[in-house]
Amino acid sequence: AADMLGYTREETMGKDFVETFIDPENRQSVNEILRKALAGSETANYTLPLVSKYCKRYTVLLNATTRRDARGQIIGVVGVGQDITQLNQVMADSKRIADDLTRLIETANAPIFGIDTE
Repeated sequence: AADMLGYTREETMGKDFVETFIDPENRQSVNEILRKALAGSETANYTLPLVSKYCKRYTVLLNATTRRDARGQIIGVVGVGQDITQLNQVMADSKRIADDLTRLIETANAPIFGIDTE
């Protein structure tokens, strides 16, 4: 995460994750996910927008899991995120192309047909 977002270890250690690195409009939902994980309820596949130190936007798929000690007591949260920024861009591009082709077919002035050679 530090590599992706451009922060050094010193810039991240000891900082409140939500207040420091999460946009204000997403803080409440991220706090809720962390609260649930601290209560023993895990969250899978939460889409989280992040902004790097240099204002580049990323989309991360986050899983928050309860961390327990050897006695089973909750001692924290483990968050694992996967950068899905490029995947989202490819999906958006594919949808745009499909929409363009659909619009072309629906507004064509001439018949459009396909021929199967088999």
